[in-house]
Amino acid sequence: MNIIIYSTDIAMIDTWKKKEPLSGAIYCSDTNSLLALLEKKPSSIVVADYDSIASELNTLLSSGTIIEKLIVLEKAPEIITGKSLIFNGIKAYGNSAMLSHHLKQMLYTVYEGNIWSYPELTAFLAKTKNKKELSVEAKELLNNRLSPINITQRTVKAHITSIFSKLHINDRLALVLLLK
Repeated sequence: MNIIIYSTDIAMIDTWKKKEPLSGAIYCSDTNSLLALLEKKPSSIVVADYDSIASELNTLLSSGTIIEKLIVLEKAPEIITGKSLIFNGIKAYGNSAMLSHHLKQMLYTVYEGNIWSYPELTAFLAKTKNKKELSVEAKELLNNRLSPINITQRTVKAHITSIFSKLHINDRLALVLLLK
């Protein structure tokens, strides 16, 4: 099983190097290197550090670039983020500090062509329906990560970049997909 670790956070890479299931993995820190590695080893499992490469990852997903076996790990996983990523084709989403035996199970599940998620996300996905309004979880995500703003339209435009950064997205389309 070929594993590629995609992160710009050296500390996270060092942490993951200590995990037995990731020993022997190849590490890259930019999108071009990742795509080049995938050309050489197309069946590789990619483990992406969402905290450090969210913007790049969202650009890949919104451009339609398919990474067949993509695992996304985050320090503080959120159900709404996991939902959005799973609906956009990732194969697994979980906590970047998960125990090695859980990581091993995740890798094996993705290797076998299946989807893996942590229990709370799985339960949420099982009861998700097509809705026209924002879910409670989406509203909580916005309330937890963003503060209310009572400012002019010009000032709002100046803050959009900050908002996108806090939500780990690049543009309005990614926002819609996140909250969908």
